[in-house]
Amino acid sequence: MKSEQLVEELKKRLAPLEFDWKFDRKADKVRLEHAGLKQGMDISLPEIIAKYEQKQEAAIDEVVYTIRETFRAMQSEEQEGFDREAVIYPVIRSTSFPRESKAGSPFLVNKHTAETAVYYALDQGTTYRLIDESMLPDLGKTAQEIAEAALFNVRKLPTSVKEDDVADNRYYFLNCNDGYDASRILNAAFLKEMAERVEGHMTVSVPHQDVLIIGDIRNDTGYDVLAQMTMHFFTVGSVPITSLSFLYNEGELEPIFIMAKNRPARKGENKK
Repeated sequence: MKSEQLVEELKKRLAPLEFDWKFDRKADKVRLEHAGLKQGMDISLPEIIAKYEQKQEAAIDEVVYTIRETFRAMQSEEQEGFDREAVIYPVIRSTSFPRESKAGSPFLVNKHTAETAVYYALDQGTTYRLIDESMLPDLGKTAQEIAEAALFNVRKLPTSVKEDDVADNRYYFLNCNDGYDASRILNAAFLKEMAERVEGHMTVSVPHQDVLIIGDIRNDTGYDVLAQMTMHFFTVGSVPITSLSFLYNEGELEPIFIMAKNRPARKGENKK
């Protein structure tokens, strides 16, 4: 499929939504703007064509769905009385994650651990948009106010967990599939509550954004199981964060490596 054909197919499927189309052949992208909205979105055509080669019609279905949901969220934002503060959440990312948007505007980012950083997102229903500095005037908030609102909102998210016992060790899994599972690592009250349930050493893992794992490690085998588990989740996650786990102790998180003989080593410690 060529770019021109893809654009025509998208126009055919999205015609009822009354978009204004601007096809940039040189950049091989198309910009969509919806009548009545001040916002728009850019779509890179080569990426969709590459997916089409693998997934055929399913690739077109996915991009059409994303476009519809994104503009539906934009419309909701512009409705009178829409409380943007209520839909601001923190998202955990690797420290190697890009620090600015494709347009070159820096994202709002705060330090978390040596392996992770905190970004901030404007929830849009089935997706979210990372907040960058260019969005602050429209949101009417400072970077600090964004961070405070996000932390307040993540504390309100459900924290139900499922548990699994392996070789006398216990692992708790939080997987609500709302895009903010890993973000619960910022809920201090939740971590403290879990610490009260743990009998051995407590570990916290965020291998990708859609899972948070609490480990109750009671013997050496538990560390091997944890290492295998986090590496598996890290490799299959759509947004991987880190394959390392953290030791939790009185509110502090410290990255650890799982080394030979099942002994956890703190980051920077050499094996003797």
